[in-house]
Amino acid sequence: MYRYNNLWTRSRKYILYLLAGYVLGWGFTPYQTIFLGLILGTSFSLYNLWLLIRKSKQFQKAMEEGRAARSIGTISRMAAAGLAVLIALQFPEYFHLFSVVIGLMTMYVVIMIDYIFYIRGQAWEER
Repeated sequence: MYRYNNLWTRSRKYILYLLAGYVLGWGFTPYQTIFLGLILGTSFSLYNLWLLIRKSKQFQKAMEEGRAARSIGTISRMAAAGLAVLIALQFPEYFHLFSVVIGLMTMYVVIMIDYIFYIRGQAWEER
């Protein structure tokens, strides 16, 4: 469970920095709908990451106790992503749809970059 807590802490920090940059972009550029779409998608992406970490902990605990494990919440994460897209479709004057989709993928990009840094750090320690 230590891994999940570290992953959550680091990823949350990176995503909050990205959100701060998006807010600055929204405030200081003429591309407000694009940045609002990125903010919406990235916010839902952060929520999906929280759901993933929480369900993974529950899954691991169930496996350690020998109980039958339920799912890891794929349907709830898809529903959250669908809700973000529906909000963007309902209010196209405020949210750019393609930016919302890019924002929804932010979580996966952050996890991959974090993993690359983790692997590089492990290789550096072995030297």
